[in-house]
Amino acid sequence: MTTTEETTTTPRVAIVTGGSGGIGRVVAERLAADGMHVLVHYAGNAARAEQVVAAITAAGGVASAAGADVADDAQVAALFDTAEQRYGGIDVVVHTAGIMLLSPLVELDLDVLDRMHRTNIRGTFVVDQQAARRLRPGGALINFSSSVTKLALPDYTAYAASKGAVDAITLILARELRGRDITVNAVAPGPTATPLFLEGKPQEVIDRLAKVPPLERLALPEDVSEAVAFLAGPARWVNGQVLYVNGGAIA
Repeated sequence: MTTTEETTTTPRVAIVTGGSGGIGRVVAERLAADGMHVLVHYAGNAARAEQVVAAITAAGGVASAAGADVADDAQVAALFDTAEQRYGGIDVVVHTAGIMLLSPLVELDLDVLDRMHRTNIRGTFVVDQQAARRLRPGGALINFSSSVTKLALPDYTAYAASKGAVDAITLILARELRGRDITVNAVAPGPTATPLFLEGKPQEVIDRLAKVPPLERLALPEDVSEAVAFLAGPARWVNGQVLYVNGGAIA
């Protein structure tokens, strides 16, 4: 006598903050292509987020969109509620949402500093707090830092300082989640060819930055999404790390 055993696999569920554009969009599409159900977060542009959802759906994936201010704890809690209600739980959180405002330190408007602090530092803290409370065993939290913390480029003082805080949050939270089977890491891209990065930069500046890595080109969002997919999936023994994804510009 033979028996047929039916096995079902529950898809993993991912929240991608900042998933409506730039690196976040490509990350959302990559995780969906890997079989995850994806909640695409947006801050203010619902139409662009729906375009990402449509692209994922057209490719055979499962996704939906939801908005929130990442620095507002009530809105972020509601975002996580939405993911749980739609998909049954949360396994991966990729926090790409952030802002970059550049100025020499001596000329920086302190209101600009406060804006970046609110989004990049408080926003990371708020999202990570909900992730730490909600991720299921086997889950992964991936923050977004930046290679400028090591490259030390002029005009990036305030932005790099905010990303240095992201590094600290990441490394300590990984240790605070001891025994939970949840990994916490950060991806730190170098110069990446997104509209946000390219906007307003003279071509000679772009060309100079493209020459910094030994591979002599800017990163593509797809290059960064490969690292995120690794940390979100098979990299269960990578924990409490900042992974520099910059083509060898720095170690």
